[in-house]
Amino acid sequence: MTVITSRRFTFGIKLIGAAALVGLAHLFFYGEEPGWTLGGFALAWTVLLLLLRPDVRASRLARVAVAMATLFGVMLVDNPGPLKWLLFGVSIGMATLLPLRQFDDAMHWAGRLFAHGLGSLVAPFRDAARIARARRRRPGRRAIAVAAMLVVPVLGSALFLTLFAQANPLIEQAFASVRLPGLSDLTARILFSLLFLVMIWSSLRPRRTLLPQGFIARPGPASLPPIGRATLILSLATFNLIFAVQNALDLAFLWSGAPLPHGVTLADYAHRGAYPLIVTALLAGGFVLVAGRSRDRLVRRLIVLWVAQNILLVASSILRTVDYIAAFGLSGWRIAALAWMGLVALGLALIVWRMLRGRSARWLVNANALAAGVVLTAGCASDLGAIAASWNVAHARSAADIDLCYLDGLGPSALLPLIALERRAAGPILRDRTRILIASTLAQLESEQADWHSWTWRNARRLSAARTLVGRRPKPPGLQSCGQLVPVPEDVLTEPHQS
Repeated sequence: MTVITSRRFTFGIKLIGAAALVGLAHLFFYGEEPGWTLGGFALAWTVLLLLLRPDVRASRLARVAVAMATLFGVMLVDNPGPLKWLLFGVSIGMATLLPLRQFDDAMHWAGRLFAHGLGSLVAPFRDAARIARARRRRPGRRAIAVAAMLVVPVLGSALFLTLFAQANPLIEQAFASVRLPGLSDLTARILFSLLFLVMIWSSLRPRRTLLPQGFIARPGPASLPPIGRATLILSLATFNLIFAVQNALDLAFLWSGAPLPHGVTLADYAHRGAYPLIVTALLAGGFVLVAGRSRDRLVRRLIVLWVAQNILLVASSILRTVDYIAAFGLSGWRIAALAWMGLVALGLALIVWRMLRGRSARWLVNANALAAGVVLTAGCASDLGAIAASWNVAHARSAADIDLCYLDGLGPSALLPLIALERRAAGPILRDRTRILIASTLAQLESEQADWHSWTWRNARRLSAARTLVGRRPKPPGLQSCGQLVPVPEDVLTEPHQS
């Protein structure tokens, strides 16, 4: 009896905690533009998980996952973004499940998190159905049992009808003809609450998520079909020869700076080859994973040679991208591409290390997952747009090197680089057009920061620095589009150290 009462009490506390978080979500997000509030909600969720899940507090690995969730929550307070929210979700999911399952490898845990996410969609309804069944066994509780029984059909019907109304204009018109005051807002609030309840509840009452053992963790012979020695030697010798031709061309024209054949520009040579070569390296890595099981000395030497050529290929892809950036400027996506190329090169090196040291496939998966996690976390902590804008302004020699539309599209991230560009502008045309963008960006930033919902820590620091440099500037009337603000190429820039 004491155990049953304790379980009821724990369930009730978790229900109150989930309701409190749903109420916080309404305060923070309903009808509002999210800012620091996204991080505030993430941190509140993390605290609630620690308070209501003693098994999370008792598990060392779960506490590490909670620390990572807290880190991403602070990053979301600083500046919200979808990647940070995704990584927070992964961290909170790991903290939820680690007390129930030991950590083995990143691949299986990716599957467990996916299964946990799917299970989250029905977790509140599953528990509501259990309550309904329990109440039916007890006399005198018919009203509560009926209410619990109606949770799933009512909320489920509301969800499906809303989705069908979006997909079918006839159903939408039928709803529009109903004249019940506040019905649409009530439905929206119910769906909004249901969305957050689905996210929160499964972390407070998770199910033990099991996945069958895959080939990377199963002992015994490998499940992939073996490849004969002659086939491996012939394949690797041919692949090495083909890759040697490509690497020789890169060494001749890309690394040495020799003039390209007539009709081929350096920009074309750099841009066209970067991404296909990365795909080539990934395919090569997959083949090496299969061929690396061989113990034949000649095969292993050919594999090492081929991986070395693949790493040179990735290095050439990085150089191509760097040359393209030098010609056409930096962007956030190009920074991400360079980081991705670095991860590919590291992954190839880890494959060889695993083969030479006899490491397991599980070690390889976890090492690559750790490297990817470090890179993604570093990307979340950085403002790639601001880095790209600062680099473009610092390395521009004339107005022809500046894409004002790109800077305008970056929004607040480009504010301080635009101020630096204004100071470097030697001609009046570029200076005046940059001032227009600065005033417009300042007005946008001040408007966002004035609302406590959309306020962010990073933009507060950015706005403070901008006001120190240029003060307050009124928004220009009748602001033109960035396409009408393209400066003339003859406008020159002073050297960065003179600004």
